[in-house]
Amino acid sequence: MDVNKNSYTFGFAAIMVIIVAALLSSAAIGLKPFQDRNIELEKKQNILSSVGIVTDRDGAEELYLTYIKQELVLNNKGEEVEGSTFDIDLAKEVKKEADAQVLPLFISEVDGKTMYIIPLRGKGLWGPIWGFISLEDDLNTVFGAVFDHKGETPGLGAEINRPMFQDPFAGKSIFNGEEFKSIKVIKGGAGEDNMHGVDGISGGTITSDGVTDMLLERLTMYLPYFNKIKPTIEVDSVFSAMDSVVTV
Repeated sequence: MDVNKNSYTFGFAAIMVIIVAALLSSAAIGLKPFQDRNIELEKKQNILSSVGIVTDRDGAEELYLTYIKQELVLNNKGEEVEGSTFDIDLAKEVKKEADAQVLPLFISEVDGKTMYIIPLRGKGLWGPIWGFISLEDDLNTVFGAVFDHKGETPGLGAEINRPMFQDPFAGKSIFNGEEFKSIKVIKGGAGEDNMHGVDGISGGTITSDGVTDMLLERLTMYLPYFNKIKPTIEVDSVFSAMDSVVTV
């Protein structure tokens, strides 16, 4: 065989391409379980972080089992349906019509407090944004919020994943009396007395608006469920208060 011929060169190159592609494919398949596990643990870290439990990936599994007491799947009527809460792909769900979506909800207990954790998904300037927001058992007061992004501008919209943006959500209210208000990210500042707003990011207006829209859209989806369980929560609160009096 004449190795100097062009046909030999092209043939050899083609064989090498096939071999390399096969090796890369095998490597990707072999690494996928590890990648999936890392994604799972990161998600558990973020869920825990929304209720004030900070951990590394090594500790995420144990703490998740300790503090997350229930995982629910809801329909748009606020009814519980069958399904794996943790495995719901919100990126796919938000593309569906509202009445076709399933809604994941995580319920935690931390230091005797029950909190409801709602996964979030929306659009920033350059790509998707997401996160988790936790509500106290009054289903109104925000306990904590965690946000992240795929490709927002560093120093601008990308700041949504920093404590300086996330921390002010704590203590805000999503209702004004019986009226649903959500939380708005306000350009130029919200003011401490604004219970339904937080400061926007300087130079990150579109990302800030994306967070506002994301919160409004996703929280609205859970209102039917909140309305269903509120009477139960109020009754439980009364009994808890009575128990405290009896104990004293």
